[in-house]
Amino acid sequence: MSLHVIVGAGPVGTATALLLAERGERVRLVTRRGTGPEHPAVERVTADATDAGRLAELAEGAAALYNCAAPPYHRWAAEWPPLAAAVLGAAESAGAVLATTSNLYGYGPVDGAMTERTPLRATGVKGRVRARLWEEALAAHEAGRVRVTEVRGSDYLGAGTLSLLTAAALPAALAGRRARVPADLDAPHSWTYVGDVARTLVAVAADERAWGRPWHVPTAPPRSIRGLTTLACSIAGAPTPRLAAMPRPVLWLGGLFDPLVRELRETQYQFRRPFVLDSTAATETFAITPTPIEDSLAETVQALPR
Repeated sequence: MSLHVIVGAGPVGTATALLLAERGERVRLVTRRGTGPEHPAVERVTADATDAGRLAELAEGAAALYNCAAPPYHRWAAEWPPLAAAVLGAAESAGAVLATTSNLYGYGPVDGAMTERTPLRATGVKGRVRARLWEEALAAHEAGRVRVTEVRGSDYLGAGTLSLLTAAALPAALAGRRARVPADLDAPHSWTYVGDVARTLVAVAADERAWGRPWHVPTAPPRSIRGLTTLACSIAGAPTPRLAAMPRPVLWLGGLFDPLVRELRETQYQFRRPFVLDSTAATETFAITPTPIEDSLAETVQALPR
């Protein structure tokens, strides 16, 4: 039984903690408020993960350190760098493998499906932040200071996840109201299940073949927002959804009053054109089959407030 330290108790951190605990590992879950799932093998610790010294103490003796944290969306540029630096330093101090949860922002707008070989050419602030954090971690790995790997997924499905689908499309559609979504409703889009993120994190942390490079989380074939919302309504026994694409100017105006909406301007390319993840490498290397989208969507719908 090894010690595994997880930073962050959102959907991914929680799923990872439970997966490891059910496998008989000892889990230490670090959050600012001491939150997380109740399980006899999960120790919940209240700590600020940007406190490098404290985090190093908590990671001492760990086999792996998992960065599953998620700073507020509109504060990535300010809060991600010190957090990532502290986690990287703690992994180095403890001699633990660092497995970081990331996304596809670092690639920026691309034509065609994204693979792990797609260059990190983001032009937006959030995308540049995620790209820089990986480059810094990789440099530490290549210098022999620490062993690192990173898993990247698309917008999440699963209980407690937040995306345009779960925030803008599903609540209104399931209630029988018209849903207005700032997106091309028929563009193919990849959706990654949080349970598959956890499975991939645990696999890459334990397998030396995974270290020193990123991996895409095994993900089901893409679905459009219209297609996925229609499927969700069918699962829930709700009427056929009424969807409308929100024009860009309306989103821009909304951003004048809401900082979270303002941040969506930068990532509109992800929803106004095809946004597809290729996860062949991880599927073939680790034999992880993506969860069927019907199952992950059913969990998502079941967890939504009514």
